Amino acid sequence: MSDETVTNPAAETQEGEISVEVVENHAEATTTEETQASESTSADATDLLEKIAALEAAKASLSQVVEERNSQYMRLAADFENFRKRTQREKEELELQIKCSVIADLLPVVDSFELARTHIQTETEAEEKIHRSYQGVYKQLVECLKRIGVSAMQAKGKPFDPNLHEAVLREATNEHPEGTVIEELKRGYMLGDRVLRHAMVKVAAPPEEGSASDMNPTNDVTDV
Repeated sequence: MSDETVTNPAAETQEGEISVEVVENHAEATTTEETQASESTSADATDLLEKIAALEAAKASLSQVVEERNSQYMRLAADFENFRKRTQREKEELELQIKCSVIADLLPVVDSFELARTHIQTETEAEEKIHRSYQGVYKQLVECLKRIGVSAMQAKGKPFDPNLHEAVLREATNEHPEGTVIEELKRGYMLGDRVLRHAMVKVAAPPEEGSASDMNPTNDVTDV
C-alpha cells in the first residue's frame, strides 16, 4: 500500500487568506511609511526654505548696513580730504602773508640804498671805498630778495594799470599816449604774482585845447 498525501482544502484556504492579509498589511505599512517619509521630507523642505528665506533676509539687511557704512566712510574720507586741502591752503596763505609783510618792511632799506647810489658823489678815494662797500651790501640784499622770488616792476613806458601802479602825478603831453606811465617815482615790487608794493608813477594826460601848454613846450604837472 503506497503512501498518499492528503490535502486539506480548509487549511489551504486559511493559508491563502493569511498570505493575502500579510501582503495587504505589508502594503499598508509600506504606504504609511512612504506617506510619513513624504510628509517628513516635505516638512524638512519647508524648514529649509524658511531658513533660506531667513538667510536671504539677513543677507539683504547686512548688505544694506555695509552699503550705509561704505557711504558714511566715503563721506568722511571726502570731508577729511577737503579739510586737509583747506588747512594746507590756509597754511600756505599764512606763510605767504608773513613773508610779504617781512619783505615789505625791507623795501624802504632798498630804496635808501638806491637813493644813496643815485645822489652821493664821491670826491676822495676813501669816500669811493666806503661807497663801494655799502653798495656791495645793497647788491647782496637784492640777490637775497631775488632768490626768494621778489622782482622789481618795470613801469615806465607801459600803460597805467591800477592793479600795479599808483598814479601820484599827471602830466599833460603830446609825446606819449594818454594813460602811459612816463616816469617811475618809486619802484614797485612783486613776490611771484602778488603785489608787495605798488609803483608810484607819473601818468601822461592829454593837453587841454587852447591851453598854454600847446604853445609852451614846458608841460604842466598836476597832482592826481
